[in-house]
Amino acid sequence: MAEYRADSAELKALAAKLKAGDRVLLSGTVYTARDAAHKRITELIAKGEALPLDLNGACIYYAGPTPTPPGLAIGSCGPTTSSRMDPYAPLFLDKGLAAMVGKGPRNKEVVDAIIRNKAVYLCAIGGAGALAAKCITECEVIAFEDLGCESVKRLKFNDFPLIVAIDCEGGSILK
Repeated sequence: MAEYRADSAELKALAAKLKAGDRVLLSGTVYTARDAAHKRITELIAKGEALPLDLNGACIYYAGPTPTPPGLAIGSCGPTTSSRMDPYAPLFLDKGLAAMVGKGPRNKEVVDAIIRNKAVYLCAIGGAGALAAKCITECEVIAFEDLGCESVKRLKFNDFPLIVAIDCEGGSILK
């Protein structure tokens, strides 16, 4: 098991080195998106319309942060169950998504897409959203504001603790 400090912009290149079980302290830009946002983004792709974020090289955190308390960058921001995004993940990975952050297992189609695209699936600690929020220094809604906590947000991570759950070769801690 290895430990890495990584910038989100380097995840695509770093994915080949990461192995299931490795620990990663992630910094840089990460986007939140959950079921409803994934559905809308998929519809935009189908229509050939512009996306609210560039999926190529991006990292998506499956989270719906709580409202931001005064004086903080974000409210509690723990991971949601990743399998809810499984219907959309292969398409996003084929469009260049470098990494996904969530919790729980993924289906075979997602694992195949991770391998095919040399991407990575990272797990965050569930139930620790208030602690996770301390590693987020900025939060800005960039799309689908009407979805409330499920809107797409651009976050800035600073040493956000993660574990490689599925690596780019299909190695997994979730088996």
